[in-house]
Amino acid sequence: MDIRNLMRRCAVCGSVALAAGLLAGCSAPAKREVLSTTNIYPAIGPYSQMVAHGSTVYFSGVLPLNAAGNAVAGATIEEQTRAVLDFIGAKLRSQGLGYEDVLATTVYMKDLNEFAAMNKVYGEYFRSQAPARATVEVARLPRDVKIEIAAVVGRR
Repeated sequence: MDIRNLMRRCAVCGSVALAAGLLAGCSAPAKREVLSTTNIYPAIGPYSQMVAHGSTVYFSGVLPLNAAGNAVAGATIEEQTRAVLDFIGAKLRSQGLGYEDVLATTVYMKDLNEFAAMNKVYGEYFRSQAPARATVEVARLPRDVKIEIAAVVGRR
């Protein structure tokens, strides 16, 4: 083997080793981070308002409660949906994010017969590039509210 081939092989091996080292540095484990904001009611029970892991933030289900968390805000599905989405907006803003950063939502409704009315309000908040969504009817929600929405959000 001549010296040129040997040098070429060393250069390739060195590049591979450098790339592997850089990639290993980028793959440091993500840290779990509990987040909260005082711009919505405090957690009611043993859960966190938000938990981040890497570039993803998981929002616990949001209920249509007043700011103190001791009474239901709104009587109709429209009013309750608006209250929930306003609180989700407060959570987003607390992290420097907006509705466009929401990747997915899960909507829990007491009565799917009210889906069209809920969907109309929901569309006011997610005008374009809406997140993925699952909507399910449930037998009962905390405080006997009509709706609860959980979200998964991506940090920029």
